[in-house]
Formats: sequence, structure tokens, C-alpha cells
Amino acid sequence: MGNTVIHIATVSKVYVDSDVYALNNLSLDIKQGEIFGLLGPNGAGKTTLISILSGLIKPSSGLVEIKGLRYKKDRKTMLQLIGIVPQEYALYPTLTAKENLIYFGAMYGVKQKELRVKVDFLLKELGLYAFKDKKIQSFSGGMKRRINLIAGTLHNPEILFLDEPTVGVDVQSRHVIIDYLKSLNKEGTTIIYTSHHMEEAQEFCSKIAIIDSGEILIKGSPIALIESIKNAQRLEDVYLHLTGEKLRDNV
Repeated sequence: MGNTVIHIATVSKVYVDSDVYALNNLSLDIKQGEIFGLLGPNGAGKTTLISILSGLIKPSSGLVEIKGLRYKKDRKTMLQLIGIVPQEYALYPTLTAKENLIYFGAMYGVKQKELRVKVDFLLKELGLYAFKDKKIQSFSGGMKRRINLIAGTLHNPEILFLDEPTVGVDVQSRHVIIDYLKSLNKEGTTIIYTSHHMEEAQEFCSKIAIIDSGEILIKGSPIALIESIKNAQRLEDVYLHLTGEKLRDNV
């Protein structure tokens, strides 16, 4: 792997009107070209960390650098380096698939001629070209996930943040999404993603950190994590050993 592209040093986050740390003194380095999985129970701090890394919220304390840049001083440059695919659909339901993508591509500053060619190419790549003139509100969950993914990658980001990119989709859509992400990674995109799919994470990620209560419990390659826990056969065994089997329902 290459140089460190994301440097997180003793980052903490406490939300207003809360006395619980969403992140607690968390430090982590992510290298160029990694597919880095952030795994943890509901409320563990995964989405908070992704939101801080993508500049959507500020940490309460600590340092975040992306390729040596900081949001406070270099926000515009940093936002050009990253792509964000949130768990919630960031799409306009009454616009067509193509209209949505043209809008988001223009917002990212992609030139119109290049944008139209790229939109058509990616719609074909992710099996959506036949539906390009259909409104998003008529799409299935898997189709929306794929459009969401295209919207976040139109500007060729060097670093891509994904929050549950395959949640609630059918097996075919998941396969297409993961294949597309692998192709982006082969072209040099560093990927940071959260998921509750342990089997998917084990196969997809080159590195993993398991987070709970805003702290990193363990990090390393999937194989190294499995080998570190006695009698563990798969990543799910490691996860349950470290986070417990108690339900984490949030109301």
C-alpha cells in the first residue's frame, strides 16, 4: 500500500445536549489504495467518524488530515478529493435518474460534455441505462443505491466514503455495487466504508477496524483479525467476541 492519505489523531466528538462521547480519543491512519472497513454495532460511532472525515460535522477535539490537508484551511481542495455516498438516498425523487446525475456532476464541477458521456457510461456499467429517463421515485431500493453510488463518484474522487452502500438491496444489486467499487479501487481510489454485512466486509476489505463506544477495539487485515481470536473461523466470530451478543437497538 502507499502513503498515509487519512490521518486521525485523538479525535473526540460529543454532540450538543449529550454527555456521551460518540467518538472517544480515536486515532487511525489509512493508506493510499486501501479498502478500509469500519465495523461496529448501532451507535458505535461509525457514521460520526465518516461524517467528520467527509467534512459534514466538526470534531469536538483532535486532528483530521486528508493528504496533509485540513478542513479549516483547505476545505475546497479537500472536498474535490473526496466522494461521499451516504446511507440515506441523496437524490431528488421527482427528477429522472439522468437528471439527478447531471445535476450532481455539475455541482462537483465536471464539465458538461465529459459529464454526459460519463453519466451514460456509468448508467450502462451499473445496469441502469434502460431506466435513465424514469423518475427516481419509481426505482427499487437497489436501483436507488446504484444511482446514489454513481452520484458520489462522477468526479473521480481519490478517496470515497461509503456509509452502508449495500444495505437493503437484493443479491444482484449488491454484486454489481461491490464489483464497481473493486474496479474503482483498482484504478487507485481509496475506499472507507461501513457495513453490518460481516461476510461482505471479510471478502471486500483489505483492512478493518472494529469500533464500539467511540473507540477502536481492534484493527488489521481480515485474516489477521480472525487469527487473533482463539477458535474464530470468520470475521463475524471476531466481531461478536469483541462487541458481545447483547442487542443494540436504538429508539
